[in-house]
Amino acid sequence: MARKGSTFVIVSAVGANLAIAAAKFVAAAVTRSSAILSEAVHSVVDSADGLLLLLGERLSRRPADAAHPFGHGREIYFWSMVVSLVIFGAGGGISVYEGILHLLHPAETVKPAWSYGVLAFAALFESISWVVSFRHFRGTQPTDRGVVETIRRSKDPTQFVILLEDSAALAGIAIAFAGIALDRALGTRVFDGIASILIGLVLGAVAAILVWETRGLLIGEGLDRERSEAIRRLAAQDPAVDAAGAPLSMYLGPEDVLLNLDLRFRRGLPLDELEEAVRRLETEIRRRYPEVRRIFLEAGALRKTGSGRRSSAHEGSAESSDEPAAEK
Repeated sequence: MARKGSTFVIVSAVGANLAIAAAKFVAAAVTRSSAILSEAVHSVVDSADGLLLLLGERLSRRPADAAHPFGHGREIYFWSMVVSLVIFGAGGGISVYEGILHLLHPAETVKPAWSYGVLAFAALFESISWVVSFRHFRGTQPTDRGVVETIRRSKDPTQFVILLEDSAALAGIAIAFAGIALDRALGTRVFDGIASILIGLVLGAVAAILVWETRGLLIGEGLDRERSEAIRRLAAQDPAVDAAGAPLSMYLGPEDVLLNLDLRFRRGLPLDELEEAVRRLETEIRRRYPEVRRIFLEAGALRKTGSGRRSSAHEGSAESSDEPAAEK
């Protein structure tokens, strides 16, 4: 359900950005404003980024195959990284370059009413898009966290990429308005170019945040320490378990976690009780943590605390997944 909601938010943002980009390009041609041109490029980049995220979502839903036995869920992380690079290069780079050109070769902006009108139009639609993306973002995350903490803990980039882009768009509109207004009020030709450079820096900052947030997921981020420890305690408290090692986990997609758990069962436990204990643990882990879809339990392979070594004798292992291809 959350992923379907993300798709709606992305499609809405793409539609709004295309309309805004067209209006900004017309205004830039009429007014010769560097800041308006940078904003037009910004809107085109946002539209392209939305399409890339939609592509990533579509590819991530492909089923598992022989070459990808765990599915394609991490496609969304790859394409989110591509989006951040596009924002940095095509958005931030072009805006800074255009601003520098304007400072080196100042040109007076004309017909400011066009600029103000288009910026007001863009602000209205970007605000609507921002409200839609913010409501979806908050509706899919715990309400006891701040926005920054929520973004840091989120494992679905589509839930915060659009929000960050819309926030940057609103900041860019305000900067462009200020640059044009200062040029007109002071009779100079520099603030329009400075505004373009500042818009590029805002985009560069957003790109840096996205790179940082998606990097960990792309290279194999796992469950946070609190949930990992909670799962270990849950397993250790089972009457059939003597000890449980630290869980190993990895996100294979926003709602798909692989979990490997080392357990030492009670000595002499009958086979039927062992199987019942495995089923009991799997059921309880999935009940509390629905995102844990693939569970591998290693019986008798408990890591020795502090030694970093595995027991050389494996008494047995059990593995399970909620997908047919990995059924026991």
